[in-house]
Amino acid sequence: MKVFVTGVGGQLGHDVVNNLVSRNHEAVGSDIQAVYSGVNDGSAVVTAPYVQMDITQADAVKRTIEEIKPDVIIHCAAWTAVDAAEDEANREKVHQINAVGTENIARAAKAVDAKMVYISTDYVFDGQGSRPWEPDDKCYAPLNVYGQSKLDGELAVSSILEKYFIVRIAWVFGLNGKNFIKTMINVGKTHDTVRVVNDQIGTPTYTLDLARLLVDMVETEKYGYYHATNSESEPGGYISWYDFCVEFYKQYGLATKVIPVTTEEYGLSVAARPFNSRLEKKKLVEAGFQQLPTWQDAVKRYLQEAKL
Repeated sequence: MKVFVTGVGGQLGHDVVNNLVSRNHEAVGSDIQAVYSGVNDGSAVVTAPYVQMDITQADAVKRTIEEIKPDVIIHCAAWTAVDAAEDEANREKVHQINAVGTENIARAAKAVDAKMVYISTDYVFDGQGSRPWEPDDKCYAPLNVYGQSKLDGELAVSSILEKYFIVRIAWVFGLNGKNFIKTMINVGKTHDTVRVVNDQIGTPTYTLDLARLLVDMVETEKYGYYHATNSESEPGGYISWYDFCVEFYKQYGLATKVIPVTTEEYGLSVAARPFNSRLEKKKLVEAGFQQLPTWQDAVKRYLQEAKL
């Protein structure tokens, strides 16, 4: 199986390519950079070819994908800076990357009859209430520019293709790039106390685990919408960012005190954030896929690998 992966310079794309290669699939990575520079520890995807591609350029996308003729496209490239997306100067760029770029990929996938995976987010919903969002919910109501751009991407994929997987994730962390764990451990090393919000509820997603699941998916034809975060340790055991921080400080051995605050008290976010990021994942099991390990286990493995 030949798989074309966009956004390999990011946390998820890097892990997807490595998982494909480890399972003897033919992988081709791409990103907007002229040369793939690898992860922060100096390693790189050297076992898979890399091509430079700007997903916002429809002709380039069409030409590249028709030349490669992949069986599958796993589309990881995205604008993910949620607060920066609110800046008036960035809004059109965010739309071009997350909506138009995704439409370009979907049209190219259709032209070569490839399956497509689109990575989306709980931000397509309004983040209210406490009911976990179901994969097939259509009650879309994004709170911010980023969420709207990702929803527009979803709608493009579902309207153009039949062979697609739309996979919503949340609270992503991985070895390649910045994430909440890295940031907060660095802060904790130099501060006696940190403030973390306790009224935004969900579960984190380790890209290493997600990559395995995505490759499992594309080996099937079980198309549709899915939710995929790491598992809760008990049914309904969703957590806050505060709970998350307390756990990885404990595992890392930091004595820094974590002070729970409300989103309003924290007050630093530019974009509106969802209070309810609970994602219902039982559809994965119903489709025969293996759920991701618990988030505590994912944190443990991440800390061992990241060497922070």
